[in-house]
Amino acid sequence: MAERKDKGYRADSAQFFVAGELYRRQLVAVFTMGNCPNTNILVSNAGGTRFCHVQVKTFVPGNKTVSVGMKSERDFGPSFFWVLAGIPVPDSGKAFEFYVLPSAEMAKGVSERFKLWASTHDIKGQKHDETTKIRTIRLPLHAEPNGWTLEPYRGRWDRIVQALQA
Repeated sequence: MAERKDKGYRADSAQFFVAGELYRRQLVAVFTMGNCPNTNILVSNAGGTRFCHVQVKTFVPGNKTVSVGMKSERDFGPSFFWVLAGIPVPDSGKAFEFYVLPSAEMAKGVSERFKLWASTHDIKGQKHDETTKIRTIRLPLHAEPNGWTLEPYRGRWDRIVQALQA
């Protein structure tokens, strides 16, 4: 059997680890299996009376950035969250890292960071390509030039829990 070399394993496992964290908080998490645009996991309170959407993006702890794409600049509303999931390589000794960001805060931070990046020049002195669809966020220990940092969002599962309280 051929070994799968793509990022798919890490991305798939990240969704399961995120769902596990939500279940630990007595929430219900359902995978959309790609059938719901912009949402990897639908989450509800135990009574099924309130719902949130979760989009998961994966990175390897120790990396400098995580890629999120253009849709991260859009505020999808107060019931939409991004979870940046740091899934360590097996036997690396690194810990799992989770950053839970409300959509509005993600959109503001990514948009400001991209505008700043697009207004500067690359190493060769050429202007950055403003048409690129890639958006990146610097991970903690690598602060953004605009001062935005993910640190306040580390492990903030309470944000999702609060959004689901009836």
